[in-house]
Amino acid sequence: HEEKKQLTLKVEELERKLESTSAQNIEFLQVIAKREESIHQCQLRLEEKSRECSSLARQLEMAIEDAKRQVEQARERAVSRERAAQSKVLDLETQLSRNKTELNQLHRNKEDAERRYESRLQDLRDRLEQSESTNRSMQNYVQFLKSSYDNVF
Repeated sequence: HEEKKQLTLKVEELERKLESTSAQNIEFLQVIAKREESIHQCQLRLEEKSRECSSLARQLEMAIEDAKRQVEQARERAVSRERAAQSKVLDLETQLSRNKTELNQLHRNKEDAERRYESRLQDLRDRLEQSESTNRSMQNYVQFLKSSYDNVF
């Protein structure tokens, strides 16, 4: 009978332990369920953030590509303007060179014309002087002839 009582006490103790363990298991299951729910919520947020990051990454890539296009277009415009400016500079330098050449030619022509004019003027002066000398000689001769005729008659 004593043994039975001890066995009953043991069984009761084991039942209490079983109940306690069952209660702990239920608590653990509830904690696990809450953690699983929390993990599930975190996974949903992670997926949402991943989608958002992917979207932002695509937008960033598009913005970078757009910026690259704009930079390339700006570079092409700058190169085009630089070429146009260089072409204009070359044209202006060519025009300046032509104008200098033309100016030098005009100076030479002017100097040649002045030399010809001076030469012609000197020639005309010499001829005038010669003509005046001839004229004086003739006047002297005429004077001589008059005086000779006067003396003869």
